[in-house]
Amino acid sequence: MNFRLFGLVPMLTRFVAPSLMLASVFLSGCGGGGDSAEKKLKIGFAQVGAESVWRTANTDSMQREAAKRGVDFKFSSGEGKQENQIRAIRSFVAQGVDLIILSPIVETGWDPVLKEAKRAGIPVLLMDREIETSDESLYAAFIGSDFVEEGRLAARWMVENVKGDNVKIVELEGTPGSAPAIDRQTGFREIVDKHSNFKIIESQSANFRRSDGKDLMESLLKLHSEIDVVYAHNDDMALGAIQAIEAAGLKPGKDIVIISIDAIKEAFEAVVAGKINCIVECTPLFGPLAFDMAEKILNGEPYERRVVMKDKVFDQTNAAAAIDSRMY
Repeated sequence: MNFRLFGLVPMLTRFVAPSLMLASVFLSGCGGGGDSAEKKLKIGFAQVGAESVWRTANTDSMQREAAKRGVDFKFSSGEGKQENQIRAIRSFVAQGVDLIILSPIVETGWDPVLKEAKRAGIPVLLMDREIETSDESLYAAFIGSDFVEEGRLAARWMVENVKGDNVKIVELEGTPGSAPAIDRQTGFREIVDKHSNFKIIESQSANFRRSDGKDLMESLLKLHSEIDVVYAHNDDMALGAIQAIEAAGLKPGKDIVIISIDAIKEAFEAVVAGKINCIVECTPLFGPLAFDMAEKILNGEPYERRVVMKDKVFDQTNAAAAIDSRMY
């Protein structure tokens, strides 16, 4: 009998003696043989890819924590394609993993494969990005940041610190259809729309990639004679934009204000150097929290279904003091 079905373990706690329940935790997904207690927890992780320093740090955090806990960790990189992640989830189901962690590339199109996982009795933990679904029972929990609020934080800093009657903004968007690209735009525009002196003159995708950010910024500089602010949905695109701005003979951070999200260490260094004006934190270090949550789900323990990280804002007033503590 598979005791990993949604909601079944909490129900069993009312009827099974505590000592037997403890045994069921160690026998999760096993047949109950003499050596079952030594079997490792098996968890599959469907990652977005390796498009940025943030994403690499996220993967490293998960792998380090899995090794620390002795988890049989099945990792798959989607390489930026949803179809790769869907194949990975089906592979995890076929391998009989205990739980699947998914960082979805885009918001939509997940219901069919998540229904397959649910039928197999395998809970799914969403990490970093949420999905759109009419059936929220298809995933057990979500842990991540509030991307809309990150966009608001970036815009609020800009409104407070950038002065002018006609401030022209270009927006470097993340991967089309992804939760952070959609939400960081939504939050940013929510604030900008309340201030008539700020205007977004261009908004195009650079796919969260540094090389794409550089290429897009080169094009925008040729297209517009005046750009006051660059708002990038992540640091890698901002750092790519800086390369293009400097190549054009301009000074990033002075001639053009640079605002970004993620707060990787390289971006902190750029703030200290005066090349980035503001970064909004979005931590990738989910490893300990993700595996704590996975264990609670599998053990039938109480847990919060939606855990949102609290993000901070850094600029030249506080970046230097925090840079040495950055782990990514």
